[in-house]
Amino acid sequence: MILEVNPKNPPGRHLRRAAGILEDGGLVVYATDTIYGLGCDIYNKKGMERILTLKGRSKSHALSFLCADLSDIAKYARVSTPVYKLMKRCLPGAYTFILPATREVPKLLLTRQKTVGIRVPNHPVALGLLREFGRPITSTSITTPEGGIINDPEEIKNRLGHAIDLVLDSGILISEPSTVVDLTGEDPEILRVGKGDPSLIM
Repeated sequence: MILEVNPKNPPGRHLRRAAGILEDGGLVVYATDTIYGLGCDIYNKKGMERILTLKGRSKSHALSFLCADLSDIAKYARVSTPVYKLMKRCLPGAYTFILPATREVPKLLLTRQKTVGIRVPNHPVALGLLREFGRPITSTSITTPEGGIINDPEEIKNRLGHAIDLVLDSGILISEPSTVVDLTGEDPEILRVGKGDPSLIM
């Protein structure tokens, strides 16, 4: 199923429909400030396994997830005062932060180092869905077999429509991945430069 949504003002009924699908363990595609994300409830093991299968990844390959607000992150990651101040400068925004995980994080989302990747996106559709659902959702890109990012909802539907329960169509995105920042050490380390301004980190 595909529903057209205004990227600046997504209809509440569509967000509620998507949240209901997530509640039932389904998979939803939604726009973010970087890419189209493929999401499920982080506490739904079957949903998580479906995403890993679609991505062709093993259970040892951790996925990042989205929170609706900076204040939500402390439930899922250990955040010191300096780290909090740094993230406050950047969020919501196009950054993925690698942080030490708390026990609230499901095992399928953990790396071997017990860390987790968390985002707070700056996009009305993603934020609206998170607030409607009330819990974090996974965020992983949708790619071609060659590894290219798919940013057209119609192509997503044509390629993966058989395996996805809902696509929230916000039009074609100018896709650019997030800037990934490791905050597990004494100093921030930029692992990947993407859309998020690295000068806010360093």
